[in-house]
Amino acid sequence: MCGISGWIDWQKNLTQERKIVETMNRTLADRGPDAAGTWISPRAAIAHRRLIVVDPEGGGQPMVRSRAGKTYVITYNGELYNTAELQQELTARGYTFRGYSDTEALLQAFIEWGPGCLDRLNGIFAFAVWSEADQSLFMARDRLGVKPLFYAERGSAFIFGSELKAILAHPLVQAEIDAEGLAEVFIMGPARTPGHAVFRNIKELKQGHWLRHNQWGTNVRRYWALESRPHTDDLDTTVETVRGLLEDTIERQLVADVPVCTLLSGGLDSSAVTALAVDVFKQRGKALRTYSVGYDGDEFYFKANEFEPTADAPWARQVSDFLGTQHHVVRVGTEELVRSLVPAVRARDLPGMADVDASLYLFSSEIKKKDTVGLSGEAADEVFGGYPWFRRNEEVYADNFPWTRMVGKRVGLLKPELTAYIRPEQYLAARYEEAVAEVPRLPGEDPHAARLRQISYLSITRFMQVLLDRKDRMTMAVGLEVRVPYCDHRLVEYAWNIPWAMKFCDRTEKGILRRALRDVLPENVLQRRKSPYPKTHNPAYTTTVRDWLLEILKDPGSPLRRFVDVGAVRSFAEGNAAEINLPWFGQLMTGPQLMAYLIQVDTWLREYRVTIS
Repeated sequence: MCGISGWIDWQKNLTQERKIVETMNRTLADRGPDAAGTWISPRAAIAHRRLIVVDPEGGGQPMVRSRAGKTYVITYNGELYNTAELQQELTARGYTFRGYSDTEALLQAFIEWGPGCLDRLNGIFAFAVWSEADQSLFMARDRLGVKPLFYAERGSAFIFGSELKAILAHPLVQAEIDAEGLAEVFIMGPARTPGHAVFRNIKELKQGHWLRHNQWGTNVRRYWALESRPHTDDLDTTVETVRGLLEDTIERQLVADVPVCTLLSGGLDSSAVTALAVDVFKQRGKALRTYSVGYDGDEFYFKANEFEPTADAPWARQVSDFLGTQHHVVRVGTEELVRSLVPAVRARDLPGMADVDASLYLFSSEIKKKDTVGLSGEAADEVFGGYPWFRRNEEVYADNFPWTRMVGKRVGLLKPELTAYIRPEQYLAARYEEAVAEVPRLPGEDPHAARLRQISYLSITRFMQVLLDRKDRMTMAVGLEVRVPYCDHRLVEYAWNIPWAMKFCDRTEKGILRRALRDVLPENVLQRRKSPYPKTHNPAYTTTVRDWLLEILKDPGSPLRRFVDVGAVRSFAEGNAAEINLPWFGQLMTGPQLMAYLIQVDTWLREYRVTIS
């Protein structure tokens, strides 16, 4: 994985602007700690930061290749898992290769097929190709949005980058937000509407889209979308297909020239990835390292609840012992967890999932000491229907995003003037209606199944994006590449059309996935109820973030005070435990996380010097 950035300008001579481009590139150094490069012509400046994973000698970027007298330059962040097949087909068409990197395969594929190359790619990616002969920039993002890509247009300038910080480093771009950005932060957050970058006039290239920019303008097109069609396979065939796709996906994603591990919680999803990875490692005569995260004090303070029925530690150890992995438990202390709320903001460039972000940042820092690539069980719940909102009718039929909770309570923490300005309920309703309108219908589907299809679509295109953003930013902030096998587009496309009765076979969530893994995991692991990425239960965390938030509220210079009702926030922070423990976002984020989120908002407003336009 890497960081990409660039600047196209139709009026400036960019050969005189190297310093600006290099400044943009430096902001992405954490994403690519191993190498840096720039390529500049009068109209285009292309930059790259590299994390070496495959082909150390032959994969340097920006990469330049010529064909038929035309020069092409690529800057690329991602990983292709079908590089060998692409190279074979391109070789048959007369192309030659100087190395074995996926970067070269991708660039040559674009030269041969143009935007049509995207249909041939299996992987996660965000890339830009500049055609010097055509004076044209092409950018694309992977189907599920695993890798990020943002852009901004300012006059004659087109500026892009893997992260917002690269774009904000350009002198033409300011950290401004308007009513829409404020609504994204205070109502949608930590989620973010696809395509919205929160900052004014900065856009995100949506997942499954490509973009072409030249002197006549910018053209954006969608190249991939979920398609609803009847599922004709019987149960046994469906189980076999899911298993086959998982095996192939995981074997492909273990390819690397650097150490590879898995993130193992002991839940179904990560245990499945680990079990299938162990099989591949055994064939190679190697042992697999696995990692889980724990929190100081949780052996005393963990209490089972409807969202976290069991602690992970015993399960992760059982699976590791069963599979014979070299397991490591990363312990996170309360003080460092609270301190890491700030670097988590810097990594995301926005307020995020509070300590859920911060803990992954710390977890990844420890993993990076021995491994550069990890495989994660992220996204299985969205793809196979594992969340409570797929089962509970009150959530299935709620007229809102099912993970967005306590909206009235959140609105009650804002100043009335801000509420009048952003119109939060109307904004949230509009975003929800837009999302539902996108859902590809299946004619003749019964109403309940049709509604579950809507919930599935919302989960894949909205909620999963929150988690993929988190995974990318927190891991890449320490130079760790984490791959997500359940986001393989072939698996997602197939699972999308599996009927709900089949997905929930054996009367359990993700029943089809459990059946597909019957011979690789212990029965009790197969039947373990879903438990999300763990958070701390130590009361010291709540006390610490409460005290920090109350200090912020006392500070006359706090930018947060401009937007919140100080009395209402103070009352909430000092409120009773029952109210504080209610979830306000997803399953994990309750009162302590809401207080931490407001701390992150204050940090973000200060450090990014955000202005309101």
